[in-house]
Amino acid sequence: MGRGTGYGKTIVFGEHFVVYGLPAIASAITGSTVAVARRVSGHSYSIEDKRPETPGYKEKKKEQQLDSIKRIFEFLGFDPKENAVEILLEGNLVAASGVGASAASCAAIARALNEEFSLGLEDEEINKAAYEGEKGYHGTPSGIDNTAAVYGGLIWFKKGLPGKENTIQRVKIEPVEIVLGNTGITSNTSEVVADVRKKKEANEREFDKIFRDYGKIAESALGAFRENDVESVGKLMNENHSLLQKIGVSCKELEELVETAREQGAVGAKLTGTGRGGLMIALTPGKELQEKVAEAIEATGKTAFRTKIG
Repeated sequence: MGRGTGYGKTIVFGEHFVVYGLPAIASAITGSTVAVARRVSGHSYSIEDKRPETPGYKEKKKEQQLDSIKRIFEFLGFDPKENAVEILLEGNLVAASGVGASAASCAAIARALNEEFSLGLEDEEINKAAYEGEKGYHGTPSGIDNTAAVYGGLIWFKKGLPGKENTIQRVKIEPVEIVLGNTGITSNTSEVVADVRKKKEANEREFDKIFRDYGKIAESALGAFRENDVESVGKLMNENHSLLQKIGVSCKELEELVETAREQGAVGAKLTGTGRGGLMIALTPGKELQEKVAEAIEATGKTAFRTKIG
């Protein structure tokens, strides 16, 4: 029996912008997905998904999940007809839009197969396998989710141009409390990314300015993190959210969560991940503030996750 783990993640800066070669900052969070792979007799594979979820998430993602597993098998050169296997998914990471649930499962599955069948893969190859698996969910993923899922910590990430490697820089910070507010809406990442691309092609000049403004935010945020300047990080998160509004990936439910978090004292709040549903991230240094913001979100009928970045 092989076991593998993949970390959940939150994007603190740069969702959507990272697709176009701009830097992003992401962090693993405390939740994780665990995969268990067990060789069995036969000529196929089965998967049992026991992860906690936003209602309807796993059913909506089922076809994408099967495509993802097929891609992981192909990358690893693994043929379930010759090596039948049962895969179980579990863990404490809630399967929801915005926490890197698909990447966490891809990393966990690759690690579990690696252990059960003695494939001899190091983290770099596990990360590549997880990236291939992410294509089943996202079409052309940036690579940031699987990188956070495999390596953990806070990561400065820049997608490499065709033929070039991604830039991955780990940033050491003091862990900071955050709250993730869940809209309860499952987003389709590939559809939202495609829609943003269409808008960009129709409004190149406007998007060029948005991209320049975001690039300055990202660089400033990296400096603020290195100095443990949480207040500045929060203000920059708010600016990042304004740009995400401009490219059309927020929604009423996300705006309500962002407003609630800021009203309760969060030093910064923005959507995280795909947008148009999914999650909001609020920067809430200290347990007291974290609890205050989380309780306010829960009072609106939404789910709040208490965790940390870094």
